[in-house]
Amino acid sequence: MHPSTLVLRRRTRTLSGPAVVRWALIGAALLFLAVFLLVPLVAVFTFAFQKGWAAYVAAISDPEALAAMRLTLTAAVIAVPLNLVFGLAAAWLIARFRFPGRSLLVTLIDLPFSVSPVIAGLIFVLLFGRQGWLGPWLAERNLQVIFAVPGIVLATVFVTFPFVAREVLPVMQAQGSDEEEAALTLGASGWRTFWRVTLPKVKWGVLYGVILCNARAMGEFGAVSVVSGHVRGITTTLPLHAEILYNEYDFVGAFAVASLLTLLALVTLVVKKYVEWRSVAS
Repeated sequence: MHPSTLVLRRRTRTLSGPAVVRWALIGAALLFLAVFLLVPLVAVFTFAFQKGWAAYVAAISDPEALAAMRLTLTAAVIAVPLNLVFGLAAAWLIARFRFPGRSLLVTLIDLPFSVSPVIAGLIFVLLFGRQGWLGPWLAERNLQVIFAVPGIVLATVFVTFPFVAREVLPVMQAQGSDEEEAALTLGASGWRTFWRVTLPKVKWGVLYGVILCNARAMGEFGAVSVVSGHVRGITTTLPLHAEILYNEYDFVGAFAVASLLTLLALVTLVVKKYVEWRSVAS
């Protein structure tokens, strides 16, 4: 046998390690997933159906629960399209141009990742609250932002706006601008180039970012909790409504509402994996 083949086999055997070590690592990973993922997942649905299907349906069809669902969907329906437009524009600007303040823009996009959602909520209170900088001006015009739907939407937009930009930007940078420059050279307009060349090239990144943005918008708790005021049936989203029910010792209702968010997380995970698979396949 050639010496190089022996060396290669020895290196492969060294890298793979003993079978006991491999199985120990696999077992530790599975145990970690079982304790921190599967057990809580099973517990949510176990407590949700503790008193039967009728109690579960009653909990999620309660008027206050339905109002929380509507508000959660409203915040997501407003926040996701806004972040989609902003994310595409910001990613395109950063990937295609060099301009003063470019690094600052990238830093500002990452700001919600580094700032606690609770702090973000407090910032909105300081800006738009009755004692805030803009509070008196808003009060004179009978406009309410904090402890109302606009404040919840603003908080949701803030905590979710990096997702689309951060998913699309690396794709644009990796693919370059050669095809876009060719289209412009052949006489295509800027909008036509964007719709026919740019967007199809980054469609999987856009879809991936939208999925993550929507999941975060519906599950956001910290910033929304600060600006909502916890007015039941008016300014409570699904996470806030679950917290209220839990604090009132209505465990079946709390876990029933939590199960809806859990189902959303599972659907998001499945769609996310599908998008990853399609993006690799294409």
